[in-house]
Amino acid sequence: MNKKIKIGIIGTGGISHMHMAGYTSFDDVEVTAVCDLDASRLEAFGSKYGVGKLYTDYNEMLKKEELDGMSICTWNNSHAPIAIAALRAGKNVLCEKPMAMNVKDAEEMRDAAKKAGKLLMIGFVKRFGKETGICREFIEKGHLGDIYYAKASYLRRCGNPGGWFADLKRSGGGPLIDLGVHVIDQVRYLMGKPEAVSVSAVTFNNIGMRYDIKGIERYKASDYNSYCDVEDMASALIRFGNGAALAVETSFSLNIKEDSGNLELFGTKAGARLEPKLEIYSQMEDYLVDISPRYYKGEKVFDEMFIRETAHFVDCIANGTDCISPAQDGVELMKILEAAYASAKAGKEVVINI
Repeated sequence: MNKKIKIGIIGTGGISHMHMAGYTSFDDVEVTAVCDLDASRLEAFGSKYGVGKLYTDYNEMLKKEELDGMSICTWNNSHAPIAIAALRAGKNVLCEKPMAMNVKDAEEMRDAAKKAGKLLMIGFVKRFGKETGICREFIEKGHLGDIYYAKASYLRRCGNPGGWFADLKRSGGGPLIDLGVHVIDQVRYLMGKPEAVSVSAVTFNNIGMRYDIKGIERYKASDYNSYCDVEDMASALIRFGNGAALAVETSFSLNIKEDSGNLELFGTKAGARLEPKLEIYSQMEDYLVDISPRYYKGEKVFDEMFIRETAHFVDCIANGTDCISPAQDGVELMKILEAAYASAKAGKEVVINI
């Protein structure tokens, strides 16, 4: 790059520090402006990272700052208006997942990017994990055959972050839209991004936040409180147009021994499990074999994923590289999430219009 890429960040909650860790890893990138509604939190963020241009109004920031790209790290219900405003102001955008609150808003964001001729990248950070990349290599070379079924889970025993995460008006839902979006997207990505055609889902709110549990440490939203009107557990069966299916389970609060995450793929030639490390289950010379690719798994896996994600965003801006997490993928995920919540409410399978 001939010049530094100038980045702005909107929202200084927990996830913004992950983006900042990524951007500060590169000599040719500079975060020059930050925005947040909370002035005290904004000032603390600016002081910590040495960012001097601080705003409490993103429209003012967009008007005054010459920025090559922006990270949107705000409440889910603000993703669409902020992203659309940024795109219209000529900025490239990396928007945290989920893309929006509903399909309509997601499509408007995608269309705004097309009209502006700017990049709208969705923060599907699991796509940048080592296991995902290596497994994708095996799949693309035909080692798994046709993948026809997958199981994925993201379960927490006592993991409701509270605050805006637990406020339906700001989040759009609970663990399904917050955690499920990760593994649903990861499966779609590894399957070659088939379009979903129907969803049958259930949601439960039987346990709640467990905000008064003693003796544990957990992540809490910066505006943490005891209010909660989102589901504490969700399960869904997603059918795809190519005949494949995905069963997914997510929870904020569930009576299990410990938190867990799992993703399994089942193909005609082999199966794969991605957590805690990638393993391939196949057959050779009439023997069942388990294949464990050797690779270095760093101590800060999540940080490394965000570094690779932000590096890709910068590469797309600077060099015109094709984005591997484009806006249309976010729209497809919103179709699944919207259908899942509609199915749970109606008590029956919902068909997705494609």
